[in-house]
Amino acid sequence: MKRIKCKIAYDGTFFNGFQIQPKGRTVQAEIENGLKKLHKGSEIKIYASGRTDTLVHAKGQVFHFDTPLQIPLERWHNALQTVLPADISVIEIIEANDDFHARFDVVSKEYRYFVQRGRRIDIFRRHYRYFYPYQISVENMVKAANHCLGTHDFTSFCSAKTDKEDKVRTIYSIDIIEHEDELEFRFVGDGFLRNMIRILVGTLLEVGRGRRNSEDIVAVLSSKDRERAGHTAPGHGLFLWQVNYNN
Repeated sequence: MKRIKCKIAYDGTFFNGFQIQPKGRTVQAEIENGLKKLHKGSEIKIYASGRTDTLVHAKGQVFHFDTPLQIPLERWHNALQTVLPADISVIEIIEANDDFHARFDVVSKEYRYFVQRGRRIDIFRRHYRYFYPYQISVENMVKAANHCLGTHDFTSFCSAKTDKEDKVRTIYSIDIIEHEDELEFRFVGDGFLRNMIRILVGTLLEVGRGRRNSEDIVAVLSSKDRERAGHTAPGHGLFLWQVNYNN
């Protein structure tokens, strides 16, 4: 058996998230169905770095699987791509050590969230940008974001539906970058809770709009109360950008 490590990108517009669900189309199901074809009907399970929610995209999701097939490594890319739909793209495939695990070996992850500003929505970006037509102060958002850096209990910034008991996470960096008519939020951390980035973005946008003070974030964090934080920004503006490992 060989352990294969794969990096993919996908357009989340028509997926009900990454993880297999009882109903709805998922990225995991499409990949496992494709691998089943390559393995002549045998079930092959994949293990991903983590899940993404409905409408969320990925530029660098990573998963691994074990295979008995003796396909040369250089042919795996085309072999897998031919059995996947057009909204999943294979970026890289390598052979990994037997003890590599796509989830448990993660060192850090980077997510990016994109917001379109202005008076009119660009319909050609509507599946990939959150349209937010309000005047906002980036300076105030940066001040608020700085309070989230480091290690904290992020109970206030995660979905009540999360299955994680330990809600302590470390955020290494938050950058807010202004483009012509867009804002780009970059988050790097050791891991993120369900909806955590989307709630952080929604809260920061409320700070930028003047609906809350940048210093309020300290009280929101310490409260460990989801109701104290801002709205959950929609999923379609979020991208899993990169997953980092030690090797």
